[in-house]
Amino acid sequence: MKHDWTLGDIEGIYTAPFLDLVLRAQLVHRDHHPANEIQGSVLLNIKSGGCPEDCAYCPQSARYKTGVVRTELLEIDETLVAARAARDQGATRFCMGAAWRDVPRGAQFDRVLDMVRGVRALGLEACCTLGMLDADQAEALAGAGLTAYNHNLDTSPEFYGQIITTRTYDERLQTLAHVRHAGITVCCGGIIGMGEGRGARLRLLQQLAALDPHPESVPINMLVAVEGTPLAARPPEDPIELVRMIATARILMPRSFVRLSAGRLSLSDEAQALCFMAGANSVFLGDRLLTTPNPTADVDRSLFERLGMRLQPGATPHAMPHPTPVP
Repeated sequence: MKHDWTLGDIEGIYTAPFLDLVLRAQLVHRDHHPANEIQGSVLLNIKSGGCPEDCAYCPQSARYKTGVVRTELLEIDETLVAARAARDQGATRFCMGAAWRDVPRGAQFDRVLDMVRGVRALGLEACCTLGMLDADQAEALAGAGLTAYNHNLDTSPEFYGQIITTRTYDERLQTLAHVRHAGITVCCGGIIGMGEGRGARLRLLQQLAALDPHPESVPINMLVAVEGTPLAARPPEDPIELVRMIATARILMPRSFVRLSAGRLSLSDEAQALCFMAGANSVFLGDRLLTTPNPTADVDRSLFERLGMRLQPGATPHAMPHPTPVP
């Protein structure tokens, strides 16, 4: 695995003739992953709205009027009902997201830990995205059996300040370090279509590939422009750029799951097929991603059948050991 890609290296990959790029990515993909197999995940918003951050893309920020209703943290039983439904739908990973800047201490965090334990007991991988963590919180989540923690870099260090001012890039990297040290796998990616140039996309990929080890999951999101956010007027992103982003991520980080994430509803079936050819091998199932729409289960099932693709086989309860913490 390589972690010292230069910008010139990455640009040469990203800008290669499109068919050459997709072919190379597909060959790399087949060297490290089963062909025609997709990991299915379901994302549940366990606490929505009211976030104090100013992320320009996010409808859950308290600073913007987007119509998102602020809710309190779900009860454990409600969460586990959704997790069972996700498992029945064919998901092998259940992700829980809360609109916090920092993970709170006390009863709310204890409830999240119980949610993680309950999800794992169902035989599902458990992932959380809760905001910034300190080392003790990461260790507690690891002790509860958390499989993965999502904390995206979003964009390049240079463009970051145009999107977020309430959390620094270094703070994001510090949370990732806490997660990694606790032995939890890392889910970390970014967003395209926010007005960043191609150079910012290359730098984001360089930052992700420099993490050692590479993130086990790399979500590639396409901006969903939500009315009321500062990015509401952004024009739609070219799907070919999304495919290039996915293909380059696959080549730079061959063992990672590359997740086709937000924005999938805007893609044609043909564009999604190109993303899978380019090495995407994970999607979110279900008709919502936190607060934005996603293809329904029936639509996904039909597409996978037409493409001859299958969801990753599920596990049985208590069958998935937690990774060993890094000393």
